[in-house]
Amino acid sequence: MTAIRLLLVDDDPLVRAGLSFMLGGAEDIEIVGEAADGAEVEDLVDRTHPHVVLMDIRMPAVDGLTATERLRARPDAPQVVVLTTFHADEQVLRALRAGAAGFVLKDTPPAAIVEAVRRVAAGDPVLSPTVTRQLMAHAAGTTADTRRARARERIALLAEREREVAVAVGRGLSNAEIAAELFMSVATVKTHVSRVLAKLDLNNRVQIALLAHDAGLLTDED
Repeated sequence: MTAIRLLLVDDDPLVRAGLSFMLGGAEDIEIVGEAADGAEVEDLVDRTHPHVVLMDIRMPAVDGLTATERLRARPDAPQVVVLTTFHADEQVLRALRAGAAGFVLKDTPPAAIVEAVRRVAAGDPVLSPTVTRQLMAHAAGTTADTRRARARERIALLAEREREVAVAVGRGLSNAEIAAELFMSVATVKTHVSRVLAKLDLNNRVQIALLAHDAGLLTDED
């Protein structure tokens, strides 16, 4: 079994030490590097080739949001999990829009952080639909109507079946659950998800979910 290569990024040495101790104890996780600021991340990624980056948001020189945007714009970018103190945070939402696969709170139990790293490495988002709604509500304001209009313009690019899959992703369903609900094979679901990502210029399921929420496509938002 190939170990998950993990890069830790946090400006607090005690936090990094705690994370290193906690995650380094997992047999399937290898910590390949540590950084104290977002400015160090790209160079470390080039040298250590991590599968996942656990990224603090608030850092003094280059913050985790900027570092995430830079990383996710690269080809073959590692997955990013954001570390934060507050779950309903505008910066968390911006990081997710930039391509982070999810986030964990700093007071999350150790076993849950380990599981989050495993899930992201396997291509699954670490973000529940409930948390997505909380984030969207937190960010709602004067730009909400404009954001919804733009999201609906983008969704209009999708074929009907692709739109149905996008909505199901937004509801937090797995590929197997989507296949059962929409009466298609898992392979077909994967194909539709890939087409949605390509057509809308997105790079993970979290961004599909956010766009579905922005467009008001989910049942409790209609």
